[in-house]
Amino acid sequence: MTGFNTKVTTEIENLTQMCVDHSSMDVSLYGKYDVKRGLRDINGKGVLAGLTQISNVQAVKVIDGKEVPCAGSLYYRGYNIKDLTAGFVNDNRFGFEETTYLLLFGKLPSAKELADFQALLAAQRSLPRNFVRDVIMKAPGRDIMNALSRSVLTLYSYDNNPDDISLPNVLRQCLNLISEFPLLSVYGYQAYSHYVRGKSLYIHNPKKELSTAENILRILRPDKKYTDLEAKILDLALILHMEHGGGNNSTFTTHVVSSSGNVTLDYAIAAALGSLKGPKHGGANIKVIQMFQDMKNEVRDWEDEEEVRAYLKRLLHKDAFDRRGLIYGMGHAIYSVSDPRAEVLKGFVESLAKEKGRMKDYRLYSMVEWMAPQVIAEERRIYKGVSANVDFYSGFVYSMLDLPLELYTPMFAVARIVGWSAHRMEELINTDKIIRPAYKSVLPEAEYIPLSER
Repeated sequence: MTGFNTKVTTEIENLTQMCVDHSSMDVSLYGKYDVKRGLRDINGKGVLAGLTQISNVQAVKVIDGKEVPCAGSLYYRGYNIKDLTAGFVNDNRFGFEETTYLLLFGKLPSAKELADFQALLAAQRSLPRNFVRDVIMKAPGRDIMNALSRSVLTLYSYDNNPDDISLPNVLRQCLNLISEFPLLSVYGYQAYSHYVRGKSLYIHNPKKELSTAENILRILRPDKKYTDLEAKILDLALILHMEHGGGNNSTFTTHVVSSSGNVTLDYAIAAALGSLKGPKHGGANIKVIQMFQDMKNEVRDWEDEEEVRAYLKRLLHKDAFDRRGLIYGMGHAIYSVSDPRAEVLKGFVESLAKEKGRMKDYRLYSMVEWMAPQVIAEERRIYKGVSANVDFYSGFVYSMLDLPLELYTPMFAVARIVGWSAHRMEELINTDKIIRPAYKSVLPEAEYIPLSER
């Protein structure tokens, strides 16, 4: 029996080229047949594929019958995200659990309802016996999203009632995953850090009386210590990443998989995790951090506007960083004037930068935030405005919180599992029809040729 082959051979490369030769299409055909690539038109407006009551993303307003770009707004169950986060800040309290309640159940909880729900999540904040040893510690790797997906699928075997898709059981499973995702993510990183990088192994237990954000910092750090500002800003970042409409790539994936019938939660969430992993979605803030690191290496004076502007132009001309021609953290599929999540997050980044002694970095980020849209407008033909998105500052926040790069996208998942759960419930409550869009074939028919004549 031959060994498991993990190498790309010349034969594989030749077969790959055959795939390319027979699968490449003339891009002008998309315009000819009015196909909305990415299910969005040239101005970024999405194809309407469903209805939702969970959240609303607004980037335009109607003036004299015409849609005009405006400052972006995000609403969770009808509540403006800026009002929600301001409420938590003004009361000096954590908001992850309350926002979870809102997104799942459609209403703001009373003080007693919130306390009961916090206790419910805290009671679920644990893993099956020996799960860390038998699952998370086996085959560790730097891709924590892979480890997270494996853990989600493996939890099926530990569930006494995994195939029941009745609403109460699905909600029970959702609440379990919301509580477990921080543990699965951080423990997955600790296993990688120990077995692959040779670091000391730390497996700290969470505390029931702490918030989700506090527990994340507690179980991640060797000394389990954190400041109140660190925990509050992480809490805020999680809230801002929880939900973003039914059409975002990973949430739409949850709808698509859930619509196919008797599909259990683990499959739907594993598919959503695969979607979130990509650098065009959940992995975007990693690219922002890496881009800024390259910028700091290439630009001698970080406060010299001309030097920074020249570097940004090099990015667009594919002459710097990864040579993809992109300024990461700039632009969004929906927002053009502003991303409300970035605006909220930026309001607290300066405070954390001062606490961490990172004000020089903060000034560089601030400069790029206002300068990049100007450079893009000068160098590119664009169909809508460009502004900083939430990924622009979230990566900087995570770096100041000393989160390892490998946990950036899993932290997105720790937040977005709430939105996925809400949409999973909404799909099961309202829809009994499989999502099945159309693809048009643009290949002429061919006459079959017998094998002996080829």
